[in-house]
Amino acid sequence: MSADAGPSPLSKVDSAVQGMSAAKDGKEPAKRRASSSVPGVFRIEDLEAEGKELTIAKETQKLNWKINKSPMTLDDPEKVMLKKMLTEPPVKKIDLHFPLGLEVSARNLRGVTIKDACDAIYKQFRKKADDELEAPVLAGFEWDKDESWTRLVVHCKKEGAPQPKKKSKKAGQEGEDL
Repeated sequence: MSADAGPSPLSKVDSAVQGMSAAKDGKEPAKRRASSSVPGVFRIEDLEAEGKELTIAKETQKLNWKINKSPMTLDDPEKVMLKKMLTEPPVKKIDLHFPLGLEVSARNLRGVTIKDACDAIYKQFRKKADDELEAPVLAGFEWDKDESWTRLVVHCKKEGAPQPKKKSKKAGQEGEDL
C-alpha cells in the first residue's frame, strides 16, 4: 500500500441504501403493502357507511359456555358451532361491549367467527373463579344499530341450560323386558 493512493470508491452497493435515492427522486412514493383481505369480508365502518345491517348467528344463544372456561372445552355439538361466522356479512373486527362497561375486540382478517369472539371474552375472564362472576354463562349477543353500529352487546346469564342426559343402551333394553 502506498501512502499517495487515496481511498478507492466502493464497488459494491449496499442493498439497504440502493433503493433510497430512487424512491426520493422518483415521483411516486413507496407503496404500502395491502393487508391480506378476503373477498366478502368487510370492515364494520364500511358497512356502517353503506347502511348494511348485521345479523348475528343464533348459535351463540345455544352454546351454554362459561366465559371463564376455554371455548375449546365445549362438547362436540357446540364445538362445531364455533367455526361459524359471528355476523352476516362477515367482518374483520368487532367490539364486544359488556353492560357494566368492559369492552373487548374480536379480530380475524378472514371474518370474525364465534370462536374468535369467545376467545376475546375468555382472555378477559380466564383468571376469575365461577363464584366471582355474577353471570358466568354466555346468553348471546345483541346488535343495536341505534346505540352503536360498530359493536355488539354481550349478554350473560346465571346458569346454563341443563345438559341433556344420554340414554344408555342397557336402560332401553331393560324397559323392553318388563
